[in-house]
This record gives sequence, C-alpha cells and structure tokens, in this order.
Amino acid sequence: MGRKKLIDQDRILDAAEAVVSTVGAARLTLEGVAREAGISKGSVVYDYGSKQALLEAMVQRAVVRDNAFNDAAAASCDAPRNRTLHGRIAAAAQPFPDAFRAVALNICAALAQDQDLRSAIQENQNAVIDHIREEADGARGPMLAYLALEGLKLLETLDYHQWSSAERDVLLGDIRWLASINAA
Repeated sequence: MGRKKLIDQDRILDAAEAVVSTVGAARLTLEGVAREAGISKGSVVYDYGSKQALLEAMVQRAVVRDNAFNDAAAASCDAPRNRTLHGRIAAAAQPFPDAFRAVALNICAALAQDQDLRSAIQENQNAVIDHIREEADGARGPMLAYLALEGLKLLETLDYHQWSSAERDVLLGDIRWLASINAA
C-alpha cells in the first residue's frame, strides 16, 4: 500500500508562486518552497521530484486557471458570433492583480529560457487560435482583435505599461469593434 497523500498540491504550488514572486524562477528552490508551505522538502520532492517538474506544474496550473476564467466569461457572453474571443475580451476587462504580475513576469523569464516550459503555453495558444479561426469563419477582424487583446495583456503582464481604467475601457471597446469586422 502506497503512502497516503496528506499535503494539498495547491498548497505547494501556492508556496512556489510566493517564492517565485519574491526571488524569481531562476532562484526557486525546493527547500524555499517547502519552507514557504511549512512542510518538509521531502514532501515537495515526493510530489514533484525536481525544480523543473515544479515549474512545469505551475505553468500548467496557470494555463488551466486562465482557460477556466476565459471559458466562464465566454459562457456568460451574449455575443452571437466569435464567442471565444468576446469572452476573452470580457475577461480582460479585469486587469491582472499585482501579485499575479509578479509571478507571471518571473515565470516568463523561465519560459524564455526553456522550450519544455513554453510547450504548455504554445499548445494552449494554438488551441485558442484554432478555435477563434473556426468561429470567425474566414473573417480577419477576430484574429486581429485577438492579437490586439493579447498585446494589451502582454504589455500589462510584463509591466511595460499600465493603462488607466478609462484608457483600458476604450481600448477594449475598440478591440470589440475589431472583433466584429466580418470581412474575409
């Protein structure tokens, strides 16, 4: 009979995010995560085995959470066409919290250096883009709107620029307009 799991993996991943937000992904250690979570290093090693596996789990959880957030926005969206895109635009109306930006910025640095970490993001983006293309039915506006939306979010996530609420609302309105262009 195997060891019974007593430690919640979300607790470990939350601790890993806290460590990454303060020291960066490059200086993340299993010991630091264990200390932050209040557990033994052995527990972290048992669940993840390595720093690489822990980083991969963090990225995968971020992808799952982001998709769930965007899917919920799309489900409540009343757009007759391009529901995936309009849901993502609606979801973007809520700027990223400061704590998220710190983690995202540090994870981006790790992603830039590691193809294996990037693969989860690449696969997810490919799926989203394919879905937007299918819903757009040949129209170019929705893809241009998606690119504009992702550019806006990337500028904010990487802390290159923060829009005021009023500017952000106007930009999202323009992106919605662009998404409605149905010319092929």
